Amino acid sequence: MRRATLALLLMSAAASGGDYQHIPAGTFQSMLQYEDGAGRRQVAAFELMPEPVTNAEFLVFAHAHPQWRRDRALPLYAERDQYLSHWQGSLSLGTGALPRQPVTRVSWFAARAYCEAQGARLPTWDEWEYVAAADETQRDARSDPAWGARILDWYARNSAGPLPEIGRNMANVYGVSDLHGLVWEWTDDYSSMLVVGDNRNQQDSERYKFCGAGALSVADRENYPVMMRVALLSSLRGSDSTSNLGFRCARGLP
Repeated sequence: MRRATLALLLMSAAASGGDYQHIPAGTFQSMLQYEDGAGRRQVAAFELMPEPVTNAEFLVFAHAHPQWRRDRALPLYAERDQYLSHWQGSLSLGTGALPRQPVTRVSWFAARAYCEAQGARLPTWDEWEYVAAADETQRDARSDPAWGARILDWYARNSAGPLPEIGRNMANVYGVSDLHGLVWEWTDDYSSMLVVGDNRNQQDSERYKFCGAGALSVADRENYPVMMRVALLSSLRGSDSTSNLGFRCARGLP
């Protein structure tokens, strides 16, 4: 029975996407005001998952890497009461976590481990913001009132109900969907945007001691979604998890 269930999960995980979209290099004006005064950011070409990681995909990962099961993950890396708490069991989803829903209640450590197991990594904030600025026809749609209104509509919705499945939102010009309107997403450098240094204060903290965001421009209504997302991410610890926070993976190019 377990083998049959895992085989079905593998098929569901494969159907969730898995392929990466090529994101061309470019320069864009970040909504963040950096300490060095530079808001113009250069992003190198990279690859990004077209959709967030699903429950089915993460369950396959938990089978292969049992240290990230709900009942085995160390509290230092995943808060015990919240991590994957909506799953029926350590290796079963149940009705509260459907296979094609984005996986949530995952810590930054767990998300990073998942991506590393795929030969990938979490995207940086610059990469995420760069791709998330696009709509179906424009690489940067942030000045379009209709685009801003659609995103703000998501923030106004009641999030108490079950999450939709991935892929319900139309892909943008890069072939990437669900950057808005589904879940928040971890970024690799989430803790550096409003604070200096990794808030775990452990051996790899030097990696995060670069110029983070010094302030956000909040006068412009279109900046509100970015302000909310950065405020959420910068308030979290790496072990935290919430019911509306998921992730997707990225890959650098040679």
